[in-house]
Amino acid sequence: MRFEKYPFQKLNELLCDITPKKDKQFILTIGEPQFDTPEFIQKAFCENSQLLNKYPATAGIAELRESMRGFVKRRFNVKLNENELLPVNGTREVLFNFPAFLEAKSIAFPNPFYQIYEGAAIAIGAKMNKMSLTKENKFLNHPSELIGDEELVILNSPNNPCASVMDIDLMCEWVESALKNDFVILSDECYSELYFDEKPVSILEASKKVGNDKFKNILAINSISKRSSAPSLRSGFIAGDSEILKEYLSYRTYVGCASPLPLQKAAAVAWSEDNHTEEFRKEYRKNFKLAKDILGIEIPKATFYVWLEVDDDIEFTKKLWEEEGVKVMPGSFMSRENIGKGFVRIALVYDEKSTKEALFRIKNFKG
Repeated sequence: MRFEKYPFQKLNELLCDITPKKDKQFILTIGEPQFDTPEFIQKAFCENSQLLNKYPATAGIAELRESMRGFVKRRFNVKLNENELLPVNGTREVLFNFPAFLEAKSIAFPNPFYQIYEGAAIAIGAKMNKMSLTKENKFLNHPSELIGDEELVILNSPNNPCASVMDIDLMCEWVESALKNDFVILSDECYSELYFDEKPVSILEASKKVGNDKFKNILAINSISKRSSAPSLRSGFIAGDSEILKEYLSYRTYVGCASPLPLQKAAAVAWSEDNHTEEFRKEYRKNFKLAKDILGIEIPKATFYVWLEVDDDIEFTKKLWEEEGVKVMPGSFMSRENIGKGFVRIALVYDEKSTKEALFRIKNFKG
């Protein structure tokens, strides 16, 4: 198999011979929260460090599973049975190994995309249907874009990198299509908590709305990384179709990807508490208010990304780094068939002061 170069590797190669003219630089390329992990989460981790002498079970501790189901109930008003949710070692793990578990021969996913979607398909030699996200379709995918032989469809809402959000009606269309055409949906929802006004919906809500109460063929994944500014906890879950999850648990037992117990304990308290997430949302709201005022962009409904249209994303990235010391991600590095060409992704993950300075540098560069 031959994997494509990761976007960050491409970016490093693109900029390796360029020295910024300004001493202070801003790295706005990676979707990693730069705020401290809340102290109560850190405390739970430290207080349970003695559990490092025990092997963790793949299914996760009961306390963690309960806290995750509680989050789903509070946030999406969906009550899950115990066999309808499985803790995982971050959503990246699922996105890479679930297609292999499913033995999917044909996979559809958005384009531009999170690189793991393509990597998983390459790893198992699956046929790929890269569904274009463009201004014309408002960066939203529809079931009509399917070829017809897909066994797995990966959806991503709120979307990385385009920051678009599916409404409940479009999600219901996808659920009905999955039932009618017998394919599995894996809905990547790890940005669901980074919203500004209207709360993004989950594919689980849509499944309930169309009467698919057992979530047949429907699975959602979510992560604590962005929600709690705690990516190193590697805490996520996959929820939905219990028949699929039963077999997937067995598969993961062989993979050997159980989360260490101190991390599970810390994650359990994080999933159970919502106020800290609202504090992070307040910070991101400030950043996007700045982006609107300084760059004149429309504030997205969710995520911490700006999908900024430019003339030439490669040249823009190179010259912005050289002239202003601000690093962004070219859209063409996050897509195929040049779908992301002419856009750059900007991650507004820093504090208000740093974000303001970086945005003014971008404005000055654009002129």
